Amino acid sequence: MTVTMLEVVDLYHRAGQEFTDRANRIGDRWSAATPCEDWDVRALVHHIVEEERWAPLLLAGATIADVGDRLAGDLLGDAPLIALHDAAAQAVAAVAAPDAMERTVHLSYGDASGREYSMQLAADHLVHAWDLARALDDDTRLVPDAVAAVLSWFAGNEQGYRSAGLIGPRPAFPDGAGPQEELLVMFGRTP
Repeated sequence: MTVTMLEVVDLYHRAGQEFTDRANRIGDRWSAATPCEDWDVRALVHHIVEEERWAPLLLAGATIADVGDRLAGDLLGDAPLIALHDAAAQAVAAVAAPDAMERTVHLSYGDASGREYSMQLAADHLVHAWDLARALDDDTRLVPDAVAAVLSWFAGNEQGYRSAGLIGPRPAFPDGAGPQEELLVMFGRTP
């Protein structure tokens, strides 16, 4: 399954919405543990906001050095959901901008296309939506077609992610598991 450029834009939006929908239900559970080692719910939301703050800058051609420490520190402040919604809106607009998918994005490991960078972010948002759902004891089902698209893309990237230390080891694959469980296992999660 090859994901077209227009589908990447839609996938990015939908994966981000999966995360934001769950974040809207956090209530007073900001310190709840997540499946991500050493991250509580606030740290997980901060991670997503940070990614979404980087996206418009990098998609506009900035380098890591150009951005410097502008995004260092607490990006959530006293209104973390407002920060999340604002960052998400700006990132979605940047990903959907004309020719964003064809742009060269300067990442810490080297250059990538806007399409590849957006797929990386969509995958991260989707898997972290599951992490957030687990932390909140919420519904962990993810949108099946988003799972299928990320699964198809990630099959060719899993080893690189694991070699770079970005994901943990693969846990055992549960009996009777479907595509969502396969994706989570590939990302080092135990569904």
